[in-house]
Amino acid sequence: MTVLLAFTAAMLFGLGTWLLLQRRLTRIVVGLGLIGHGTNILLLTSGGGGGRPPVIGKSDKSEFADPLPQALALTAIVITFGVTAFLLSMAYRSWQLTHDDVVADDLEDRMISRRRRDSDVADVEAADLERQSDSAGDDE
Repeated sequence: MTVLLAFTAAMLFGLGTWLLLQRRLTRIVVGLGLIGHGTNILLLTSGGGGGRPPVIGKSDKSEFADPLPQALALTAIVITFGVTAFLLSMAYRSWQLTHDDVVADDLEDRMISRRRRDSDVADVEAADLERQSDSAGDDE
């Protein structure tokens, strides 16, 4: 059963990551939800088998269930809910402005990447000129 749950968590992580890499905001929101569910399955699976409720005085301490994975799963649920609500509000605002949910390329990001490529070319050319001047000095 544990292997099946681990495989399910891996599939949810894989599908969620694939959906996060898409251009549509609805797919991004669904992908985030799948990753959140995979996280919950993974956390609860890591807690091991069930046990007695951790109430002191009711049973032996060695029979208690580990409360840490349950607390982490609740925290993951709250964080996933908050991020999902934020993304849904962004998707709604994008729909209001553009009537489409496709994430557009940012023009400033393109300019920065173009500037970086130009500076890399300039650095390579400067290194070539420096090597040529060093080799010309060695020949004399």
